[in-house]
Amino acid sequence: MMYDVVVVGGGPSGATAAEDLARSGAKVAMLDRAGRIKPCGGAIPPRLIKDFAIPDHMIVAKINTARMISPSGQQVDIPIEGGFVGMVDREHFDEYLRVRAAGAGAERITGTWLRIERDAAGTHVIYREKATGTERRLSTKLIIGADGARSNVAKAEVPGGDKIPYVIAYHEIIKAPEATGAYDPTRCDVIYDGKVSPDFYGWVFPHGASASVGMGTEVAGVDLKQATAALRASSGLTDCETIRREGAPIPLHPLDRWDNGSDVVLAGDAAGVVAPSSGEGIYYAMAGGRVAATAAMACLKTGRVKDLKLARSLFMREHKQVFKVLRLMQNAYYRSDERRERFVSLCRDVDVQKLTFEAYMNKSLVKARPLAHLKIGFKNIAHLTGLIPAISK
Repeated sequence: MMYDVVVVGGGPSGATAAEDLARSGAKVAMLDRAGRIKPCGGAIPPRLIKDFAIPDHMIVAKINTARMISPSGQQVDIPIEGGFVGMVDREHFDEYLRVRAAGAGAERITGTWLRIERDAAGTHVIYREKATGTERRLSTKLIIGADGARSNVAKAEVPGGDKIPYVIAYHEIIKAPEATGAYDPTRCDVIYDGKVSPDFYGWVFPHGASASVGMGTEVAGVDLKQATAALRASSGLTDCETIRREGAPIPLHPLDRWDNGSDVVLAGDAAGVVAPSSGEGIYYAMAGGRVAATAAMACLKTGRVKDLKLARSLFMREHKQVFKVLRLMQNAYYRSDERRERFVSLCRDVDVQKLTFEAYMNKSLVKARPLAHLKIGFKNIAHLTGLIPAISK
């Protein structure tokens, strides 16, 4: 059997690509390892819910406030006006997306990718079947590598695919406590504290009956479990039952190239598309899966392998500026606790709050308020230079 596309990986990116391709009439196989749950805070913005038609029953919590917490303990609550941020549990959300892709016509195959072989008959994905342990192959015209931050497809096929930088994220899913002053099931807490993470942040994100408590870091030697234990203690969550523990890399920068120039294109974490500063990945993974499917369909219709480059160009056309601004913010404020203190102080500003969440909810920089942008620029410089003192607890 010859497939038009084999999608390697069944997370949000791979499942989205497989579904879009199947709905476009392509013959698609989706190869995925069973049972893996990626550590993730689980936040999805309104644009994701709309663009990818996520049903309400998949949303386990609706967040209306984000609380920023500084190293000294100062707290800034940012209301989410005009909507909410949805929370999903990746264990169920990812499977829902895979089932939906299969319902659209994609064939689900459970196994582990091993390699790609090419001969006179074409391109073949070699994988180990989970049920039998037997090596099998799928013949295909094109391949989408959506197999995560340490993508084996990227390492084997795409120049630079073995050099992607990443942070290590770790979280613990706990049984949610009763609502208290310290824990609110409608509020996400983001903790900017070097004791939790020396270069990123920690989080407490409600998931309805459960909650995700975790942190990320690029610094080698940090004890992720100890840091998360400290975070749980400071948040009053030490005695909550732990349901599961998970860790995984999160990429820090989109790759310069997403295709191999012939028959492979990358998507999602494999292409490095996680937002700097926030570490947000679900929306960008699904957007990456969609543009990879668009590029693959274009290549199938025209026969031009250069059309695979559409995936990266379409994605960067829409999201490059947001990623650039978030990268600058991370480089400016995540370098020390003194800088983190100033960042949380900056978040008290109403203009900062409104523009930040307008951009987050809609996934674009807001251009309609130039005066507010100018004010934020001056305030940003003042906070970084110390002209405005950080507010401590």
